[in-house]
Amino acid sequence: MSSKAKDILQLDLYGLLEIKNTATAKEIKKAYRQKALKCHPDKNPDNPKAAELFHQLSQALEVLTDAAAKAAYDKICAAKKQAEERNRKLDDKRKKIKLDLEARERQAEVQTQDEVQITRTLEEEITRLREEGSRQLEEEQRLIREQIQREREEQQNTGNYSHRNSASGRCSKSNVTPKLKLKWKCKKEDSTNGGYSQDFILKLLQKYGEVLNVMVSSKKKGSAVVEFSTVRAAELAVKNESGLSKNPLKICWLEGQPEIDPASQLTQGSLANERDYESVVMMKMRQAAERQRLIEQMQKEDDEARAMS
Repeated sequence: MSSKAKDILQLDLYGLLEIKNTATAKEIKKAYRQKALKCHPDKNPDNPKAAELFHQLSQALEVLTDAAAKAAYDKICAAKKQAEERNRKLDDKRKKIKLDLEARERQAEVQTQDEVQITRTLEEEITRLREEGSRQLEEEQRLIREQIQREREEQQNTGNYSHRNSASGRCSKSNVTPKLKLKWKCKKEDSTNGGYSQDFILKLLQKYGEVLNVMVSSKKKGSAVVEFSTVRAAELAVKNESGLSKNPLKICWLEGQPEIDPASQLTQGSLANERDYESVVMMKMRQAAERQRLIEQMQKEDDEARAMS
């Protein structure tokens, strides 16, 4: 057994996150964020154990949000629980004999075939998580760092909020979180909702920033509302996300859209017009080149036909 697997088996991953073993992936991530924010080393510089606890929380998130690794871990936990239950039912004499036997087995490092297979499965899943770079853990930790940075900036810039908004030429209502409306094609009888489930939309838009809520309409097919924690994240989603190539998204603002300074809007419009003009010129040049290529090909075919006749 690798030292990594042994370390994880020493931990109560559900206890670390203070959740039940029936918790969903969403509940696991929520619990991780709450615990990780409290014990993050940057927020606890005087606590030498903060880094270790933060690392343990990261291990819990890695294993419990991966279906295969979680299944292997749960299987070992269940085996341990069954063994503990059997021990409680044994009388003192039989319990002593069993404990002596288990001690000799541990000294000889003899394990049953089932135990070896279970442990090997967990090791393989942990190795796979490491090889994949644990993208999910990196993303969760990035969100934690960004939230800590936002808290610091808010503390440092208290009282300057209005000045920052006027200087940038953009503002939004402080009591309204940014919300976007999503639309896509979907037939009434389509049970997949056009390929857009609540979890899929959440994963699709999380790369732009923290998503507070995803509400997929149950009455109107092909429609959803997404609530972001920041205007910047919503802006990036509007500008860059197109959804599935076979069933693209139409995204528009619902609430919290920032106001744009007229001068800035005029400049952006001019740049857009210039880009549009350049696109038209390039398109015409490509069309002319393609037309010339077709003419040359037709002439070549005519020459070959005449030569054969």
